[in-house]
Amino acid sequence: MTENIGVLGKKSPRRSGTERVVNTPLPTVYGQFQAIGYLDHDRGDEQVALVHGEIGTDDVLVRLHSECLTGDAFGSRHCECGDQLAAAMRAVVAEGAGVVVYLRGHEGRGIGLLAKLRAMALQADGLDTVEANLALGLPVDARDYGVAAQILRDLGVRSVRLMSNNPRKREALVRHGVEVAEQVPLLIEPCESNITYLRTKRERMDHLLPHLDAVAHGS
Repeated sequence: MTENIGVLGKKSPRRSGTERVVNTPLPTVYGQFQAIGYLDHDRGDEQVALVHGEIGTDDVLVRLHSECLTGDAFGSRHCECGDQLAAAMRAVVAEGAGVVVYLRGHEGRGIGLLAKLRAMALQADGLDTVEANLALGLPVDARDYGVAAQILRDLGVRSVRLMSNNPRKREALVRHGVEVAEQVPLLIEPCESNITYLRTKRERMDHLLPHLDAVAHGS
């Protein structure tokens, strides 16, 4: 293992925690953001917070968005991730201020891109998203939100209005010392390709998806 060597051959202490590296304007189709880049020294991941407006410290509208290449970049209809990211960015612009923390290393609920694709192949053969992960010997959800809490603290945010349907995100932020004043639903209209996936998230992962009641016995 390579060691950190400083001046005069002395070992440099290994850095830990999350470091702010860069802050740059980012014009988007949704509005103007500041892209604030961070390095997670513990995991080696590069992270980014998209900040719109003057966010203040309390009751800040926030989305913690887990990286999803297939949904965010390719427009996959297997999940609702891309639509949720777009909706969150629109929401903070409509609010006048807010933060979208884009969490790298969260692909496939933390199992990685190739493992996620393998799980999707198993789902195409009839397993649900929980069964597929377990069949691969992987955790159902391996995500950690400690870095998100560190980023929010660096931005001066003490309490959030969290755009999420996942109660575990709320619990994780509270556990890491960030107050959640409100959990704001981020509901996306289901389609034929993702309705089974969404039902599984509601029934087996406790996601708050009341809008599925209208199609619970449909497609």
